[in-house]
Amino acid sequence: MPDQDLIDLIAGIPKAELHVHIEGTFDPELMFEIAKRNQIQIRFDSAEAVRAAYQFNNLQEFLDIYYEGAAVLIHEQDFYDLTWSYLQKLAEQNCVHAEIFFDPQTHTDRNVSFETVMAGIGRALTDGREKLGLSLDLIMCFLRHLSEESAQATLDQAHPFRDQIIGVGLDSSEVGNPPSKFANVFERARNEGFLLVAHAGEEGPPEYIWEALDVLRIQRLDHGNRCMEDEKLVGRLAKEQMALTLCPQSNLKLAVVDDLKNHPLKKMIEANLLVTIHSDDPAYFGGQLNDNYLAMADALHLTRDEIVLLAKNSITASFLNEDRKAELLERIDQFCSQDCSTG
Repeated sequence: MPDQDLIDLIAGIPKAELHVHIEGTFDPELMFEIAKRNQIQIRFDSAEAVRAAYQFNNLQEFLDIYYEGAAVLIHEQDFYDLTWSYLQKLAEQNCVHAEIFFDPQTHTDRNVSFETVMAGIGRALTDGREKLGLSLDLIMCFLRHLSEESAQATLDQAHPFRDQIIGVGLDSSEVGNPPSKFANVFERARNEGFLLVAHAGEEGPPEYIWEALDVLRIQRLDHGNRCMEDEKLVGRLAKEQMALTLCPQSNLKLAVVDDLKNHPLKKMIEANLLVTIHSDDPAYFGGQLNDNYLAMADALHLTRDEIVLLAKNSITASFLNEDRKAELLERIDQFCSQDCSTG
């Protein structure tokens, strides 16, 4: 484990979470509570049994159980409880800002209305801002294993909630579903003023990252681990300061890396990439935001300066306005001058 000073630094430093799927924050205990409330039978008989099933060999094995868990979410209160539970954990970790993914197709394909999903999540976000002092934004992701026509229909459904959704993203099964599959809906979303992100280069090849950059014209890259296989791509990402939202414990659980000691984070820092750390699906991968920082500090022997850099990167990579970014970066500097010495 890192020394106590580094542990305290990670616990206290202000930071942002930019890569988290709200459906992936669904703790087994809450899943059982909501399933019982909605009189839905699930195939596990205890929260412990659910956790025991969280052993995955690849992304698809995770997604299968992820969608099964989400199936108990039916009513507005369910989505509120899911989101509020996550926000409370976020505040405890000195996270000051989050840009949260949600997957409407996971729910609308089960005949849960878009309005129900947004009502529950939106009410929780309002409470998070007012009661916890967090700044919070919402990004709607398209499921890449479904058709582009389905994504277009989802974008239609989002229009009444345009003021609550800042961007669109792309997630779910990557291999065999390249970014170019969604070129038209991303162009439309861009023309309608949405910010654009996409998962690429997690399990998919570097070519998928090129497509995300050149075809989808994304403004932030989710994952992107495999960029390190392409020297030209690394150079471009560094030159453009394209932010990468890395999820270390997710990478380990899904066998993207075989050991966190082999994670490319440190090499990415050395290559001047704008890298950040996040939790992805913390209920399934066993680590909240700070746990991911701790795991990387331990595995890669990160220095205090590197931890501070990663926290600052999370603010720089956010979609906050420049004034708010400057305010939060100043808060990091104040924290470090008062409670830690970097170097």
